[in-house]
Amino acid sequence: MPLESCMILLDNSEYMRNGDYIPTRLEAQQDAANLLVGAKTQSHPESTVGVSAGTQLLVSPTDDVGKILNALHGLEFNGVSNVTASVQVASLALKHRRNKNGSQKIVLFVGSPLNNVETKALQKAGRQLKKNNVSIDVVAMGELEENEPKLKELVDAANGRSDEGERTCNLVTIPAGVLPSDVLASSPIVHGGTGGSAFAASAAAGAAAAGNVGAGVGDFADFGGIDPNMDPELAMALRVSMEEERARQERAAAALAASSNGESKDAEMTDASRPDPPAGGDAEMTEEEALLQQALAMSMNENEPATEETTAAAKPAGAPEEMDEDAAMQMALQMSMQTEEEAPKEEAKSDQQFQDPQFVNQLLGSLPGVDPNDPEIQNALRNAKSDTDDDAKKKAENKKDANNK
Repeated sequence: MPLESCMILLDNSEYMRNGDYIPTRLEAQQDAANLLVGAKTQSHPESTVGVSAGTQLLVSPTDDVGKILNALHGLEFNGVSNVTASVQVASLALKHRRNKNGSQKIVLFVGSPLNNVETKALQKAGRQLKKNNVSIDVVAMGELEENEPKLKELVDAANGRSDEGERTCNLVTIPAGVLPSDVLASSPIVHGGTGGSAFAASAAAGAAAAGNVGAGVGDFADFGGIDPNMDPELAMALRVSMEEERARQERAAAALAASSNGESKDAEMTDASRPDPPAGGDAEMTEEEALLQQALAMSMNENEPATEETTAAAKPAGAPEEMDEDAAMQMALQMSMQTEEEAPKEEAKSDQQFQDPQFVNQLLGSLPGVDPNDPEIQNALRNAKSDTDDDAKKKAENKKDANNK
């Protein structure tokens, strides 16, 4: 934006106590004035801003932001507003500005009813501003039905055409309940673009309907919503960061698409390498299912009772169809008697071996640390032999008695 000297005219009448703007009209006005001070001072290094409240000049045009902010926040309520007198004071302050170069601008906040102000007086003030090459922007807060027609006459009288054919004076009406700073952020008062009263009214209506803070961010989407004229370094840094992020997302999307194509090709090759299923009813049967069915069939055959054919096949050739139960019982008795006869024979054989003195002496001599000629061992052997003889005699007598019976 070009070099500019701006005067901000604040309304500090008693009507600014109303709470139709959050938190009050006066505090909402101060918030919007802070926005304008930042925008104007950052637009150009040599731009200056002054502040006046009613007919009282608080700060003449200066580039000292701290002095301007102190004047804004130290504002107090004072009687009734006088628009025409305030405009004349502001025009005089601009006339005696320090830097005569650059354009002149007045931003007028109106929050009290213009009952005692005639339309002709406002038109005359507007024509005087146009004659002195001073443009004016009006911000209407409250009492819109009564003030808007009169303020429009003031803007139309002071409005002129710049070299680019744009309107230099604007009227912005702010509905109740909407923050003025949100509306001004997207208005030509801050950006210095085209618009006029119609544009300002539409911006205010859009902000009131959607409640969108920073509705004009889309105008500088490439710079992250930052006006490059206000902060060129920050806007350029945001733009570079956004371009890098966009490039990274494009590379990630390309890599994802390439990987998905590779996976689809691998799946097609795997399907092609699989053998075709056999024709017939078992075409869909896999190898594991076939093995499972075979195992089930074998288990069912084991659990089924033997049929007549299998029983007949298991019998030896020439055998009778039905075996005599008596013959089977006799065969079992013979087998049990043979086992009983073999057991005593083995016991007798082992007893005979231990009764042989030579065998016992040889066995004892083979044991380490045992002397077969020890008197105690000899006595034990003799006692064992006598016990064995007695047992043999008893068994013989018992057998003889059993035979006699």
